[in-house]
Amino acid sequence: MTIARRRQVDTTLTPYYHCVSRCVRRSFLCGVDAVSGKSFEHRRQWVENRILYLAEVYCIDICSYAVMSNHYHLVVHINEAKAAELSDIEVIERWGKHHVLHPLVKRFLSGDLVAKSEKVAASKLIGLWRTRLASLSWMMKELNMAIAKQANTEDKCTGHFWEGRFKSQALLDEKALLAAMTYVDLNPVRANVAPTPEESVHTSLKLRLSALENQQPTPYSLFPFVGGEGVDRKDGIPFRLMDYIEWVDWVGRHHYSDSRASIDQQLPPLLARLSENQREFLQLCHCVEQRRCLWIGQKDQLLQAKQQLNKQRIHGLVC
Repeated sequence: MTIARRRQVDTTLTPYYHCVSRCVRRSFLCGVDAVSGKSFEHRRQWVENRILYLAEVYCIDICSYAVMSNHYHLVVHINEAKAAELSDIEVIERWGKHHVLHPLVKRFLSGDLVAKSEKVAASKLIGLWRTRLASLSWMMKELNMAIAKQANTEDKCTGHFWEGRFKSQALLDEKALLAAMTYVDLNPVRANVAPTPEESVHTSLKLRLSALENQQPTPYSLFPFVGGEGVDRKDGIPFRLMDYIEWVDWVGRHHYSDSRASIDQQLPPLLARLSENQREFLQLCHCVEQRRCLWIGQKDQLLQAKQQLNKQRIHGLVC
């Protein structure tokens, strides 16, 4: 049975979610179609550009992403606090980047509203937009809709391009977040698209590594890593970037390449801090996208989610 999105995405449980959208037609989202021989590689850039653009419009932070041949992955942080802190003008500016503003709001900006009823109506509209700026469903809809229109125009056809709904998994704790991000950033390696994470393209890790190599700050569209002693962890991924890079490399070598399994078994600081069992965590990174797994976390957090959602059982993955 299909579960309502509002029952799957509950920010009182966690602001972190792993999302997947898959192409519904035989034709590829990206890559080279083995049947027709036609290349759709340029569409990877469409998707990546759209993800990074919407991250600047919506109050939904991008932790990681990977654009594959017939699907893409996102790990996001729904930043409701950021949306609440925006002024009315900032809400209008963000919404106006991607939408046509209502005439009433245009008059609000120019200071032409006089009647109290008009001011109330304008305020309700701005409040609605503020809510939508922190809505995962709205962002995913506008991401998929834009790509579908471009692809349909290029293919000279009509109809559905994506599956009916995107898949989402709630990441209930730091370990679940780490597993999902690792799974996403290693997707090209696992699919034999790239031999190493740094040689992959159209992934968040590649973008971060390129910025690091060029001695540039984290791209604005990506949620920054803010872990470490003495660092303000108010707004960011709760790990150190260098620890995460070492960790992804370690998991990739141990999990996907037998010929490189002789790597030094000294674990990265991040793994030690989370007190992980190596074998169990490797299995978790492999099983992130299990069928019908909608929540990922430790047993007590899965139980809390079940109670809060008032459900007899939930399809969860224990980490």
